[in-house]
Amino acid sequence: MARTTSAAERSARRTAPGLRERKKIKTRRAIRQAAYRLFAERGYDATPVDRIAEAADVSPSTVFRYFPTKEDIVLTDEYDVILAAAIRDRPLDESPVTALRRAILDLLGQFTAAERKELLTRLALVRRIPALRARMGEGLATTAVTLGEAMAERGGRAPDDFEVRIVAGAILGALQEAVFHCLDHRRVEDMEATIDHALALLSRGLPL
Repeated sequence: MARTTSAAERSARRTAPGLRERKKIKTRRAIRQAAYRLFAERGYDATPVDRIAEAADVSPSTVFRYFPTKEDIVLTDEYDVILAAAIRDRPLDESPVTALRRAILDLLGQFTAAERKELLTRLALVRRIPALRARMGEGLATTAVTLGEAMAERGGRAPDDFEVRIVAGAILGALQEAVFHCLDHRRVEDMEATIDHALALLSRGLPL
């Protein structure tokens, strides 16, 4: 039976890389999946990194090479680069918000069932674990820079343009609220529609 490739692996094949990069993606995914299994069995706080390494069949130093902290196992993924590339590929007559909105929905539509389950696991952990929520802001700041650079290119602006940073921050804030709304109300099946609604609201200039 043919193996299903992930969105990250499909993007990697299109955009850069060869076997070495794909192997790195597989190693990161193996570590994350082992961690999620253990978190479900033992709890997040009760799961040390050396136990995750053992379950993933790698050394603790390998885990730390890919993920400097345990929180990074949950918070780090390959999707920022994928979304940035997708934004650059969108038609130039689309606004930045529309371009990102469609790029996000296209990416979600490409997810396999396993990727979707993993994403929901990660989001539920972030919502539930205080240490992860505390670190999430750092990850969002990095994401804002990556996506802001892509949006700045579309508009012929500098990557550190103040207005670009404001727009990127507003988009990520809306995206986070949409995701947490679905988790809090146990409506994960509506996540794409809720994200679309949130970003459409931004596109319309926040009409209240």
